[in-house]
Amino acid sequence: MVLGTCNRTEIYCLSTATGKQNLVDWVHQVNNLPSGELDRHLYNHEGEEAARHLVRVASGLDSLVLGETQILGQLKDAWQQAHDAGSLGKVLDRLFQHTFNAAKTIRTNSGISDHTVSVAYTAVVLARQIFGDLGSQTVVLVGAGEMVQLCGRYLRDHGIANLLIVNRSKDKAEELAAEMGATALTLDRLHEALPKADILISSTASPLPVIVAADIKAALKKRRHRPMFLVDIAVPRDIDPAISKLKDVYLYTIDDLQQVVDENMEQRTAAARSASEDVDEAVTGFMRWLSGIRAARTLKKIREQSHEFEEELTDRALRKLEAGQDPAEVIKQLTRTLTNKILHLPSKRLREAAESRDYSVLKAADRIFRKEEQDDDT
Repeated sequence: MVLGTCNRTEIYCLSTATGKQNLVDWVHQVNNLPSGELDRHLYNHEGEEAARHLVRVASGLDSLVLGETQILGQLKDAWQQAHDAGSLGKVLDRLFQHTFNAAKTIRTNSGISDHTVSVAYTAVVLARQIFGDLGSQTVVLVGAGEMVQLCGRYLRDHGIANLLIVNRSKDKAEELAAEMGATALTLDRLHEALPKADILISSTASPLPVIVAADIKAALKKRRHRPMFLVDIAVPRDIDPAISKLKDVYLYTIDDLQQVVDENMEQRTAAARSASEDVDEAVTGFMRWLSGIRAARTLKKIREQSHEFEEELTDRALRKLEAGQDPAEVIKQLTRTLTNKILHLPSKRLREAAESRDYSVLKAADRIFRKEEQDDDT
């Protein structure tokens, strides 16, 4: 499965050492890059560490913005494409299904996604705290840059129905308004928009304030002093600081919002630390399943081979009995030969392990074949 986002390109696969190099070569080839050009930029995780990395990615613990939720949706999209293409296989499919469930649990238990860590989103969250339901509010966005665009998208996601875009460039205002289903106005018509503004967010490149106290006083009079929530995320300031002293006005600057962002980032960092135990549990659960699959596969091979020996030797024994040979001798020879055939390959592998001092194999074999009543230290 290939995951591609603005921040990462990752390939998840079952592979041998040779297959891993083939993947690296493929990445170079499809991007028309000389062999080895990307080597210093690549990272590689195998086995348990690969599962751990995926769980951390899905949980937002490995993102540029700690705890962000977009990556989980991107992972699910990538999984769906790989699933539809038939490229996943049993192990990878199980890994991703397990990871999606684990990520949901980790986010819920840690609360890592509960605290906003972007200025634009924080502005929208504060608006919700003041007005509650935003569906009936009118929002005026002054400017058409990246920060204003982000605010507009977040507001749309929160159900804003009435949105006005005010910008010096008419074309840019209309372009952004068309994208968001808003109304476009030029900056010289700002006085028309202000009385309608329950919420106003401003971010222009103007060297001087574009909104002064007299503008807001006039707007409040027409609004019969219904509260206005103003957010100034411009540097230098778009909104005259003196406006903060007016009654029925809530004015926040980018410094105010950044302080909230910094506090929330500290909370997310603490949440990330508390999530480590859930990550370990998720990884352990998957590796336990994977080990079970591997054990079942090995047992299946042992059983299949033993049945082949059984059929072969049974047929041979029956022919000897039909030929009149002594049944007791036939049975003894059958059991002796079956035992030798079953133990031949394990015996060979154990001798090789002993010669190469592969103590992990020797220890595993001792544990498998030790009688239950034997002491563990024998």
